Parts: sequence; structure tokens; C-alpha cells
Amino acid sequence: MTLEIDIRERTKADPSALWRLLEDSSSWPSWTPIESFKLEREGSADGIGEIRNFKTGRVQVREEIVERRVERRLSYVLLGGLAVRGYRADIDLTPRSDGTEIRWHTTFEAKVPGTGWLYRRALAKATREFVDGLVSYATRNDPAPSA
Repeated sequence: MTLEIDIRERTKADPSALWRLLEDSSSWPSWTPIESFKLEREGSADGIGEIRNFKTGRVQVREEIVERRVERRLSYVLLGGLAVRGYRADIDLTPRSDGTEIRWHTTFEAKVPGTGWLYRRALAKATREFVDGLVSYATRNDPAPSA
């Protein structure tokens, strides 16, 4: 069974401020609960294929960037680290007259029957923290221009 997490948020931050943080994997520990980042493989000129390793506590995950549309979408898949399969996260930035709408949408299946609810709860909490951190950091460090 495919599980889904869908977190949406609006911010006054400009899409470019959000994008600078999202596209730079090394910045993620500064605005998320992630403790460390290690680049395993650089992506192509457009960023596709980057493999990154993140560590939080005892959990270490490997992810690959699979889609990248500047200031619009960053998508990644999980290569390892959690007992889930088919994990994909799409982070969409939609410009609005007063800033940006963020949608962080994730789908996955639990490898072990009966554990999906647990992974969904933990991943939804982490995703909410990621979105909140992204908004807070981008707003604090690159406020939207005054009208």
C-alpha cells in the first residue's frame, strides 16, 4: 500500500531564496534537524544524479536527485537507510503575488507489513520540520523585497 505525506505552506520568501537552500544539499543541516551531510556523487550539469548522504542521530539515508527544475521543483528518491521502498519526495515552489507556496509531497511503501503507519508518522513529523525550517531560514536570511 502506497502511503503519502503532503505538507503545504505559504511564505513571504521569494522562490529564489527557497531554491538556494533546497538546491544546496550542504545547507540542509543548517535549516533542518539533519546533523550532517556528505556528498557521495556530484550530479550532472543540471544537478540530476547527485547522491547525498544525510545523518540524523543513528539514522543515515542515501538519496538521489532525480528531477530539478530551477526555482520550481526538486525531487529525490531514497536509495537506502529506511525500511521503505518506492520513496520519492517532490518539493514544488509556486510563486504567488505575496511570496511562494511550498508543497513537499512524499510517497512510499513500507517494506515490513504493519510498519507503514509508524514510518508515515515519523516522516510526516520530519517533513513538517523541514518545511518550517526552510521557511524560517529563507525568511530570516533573505526577506522578500518591500513593495
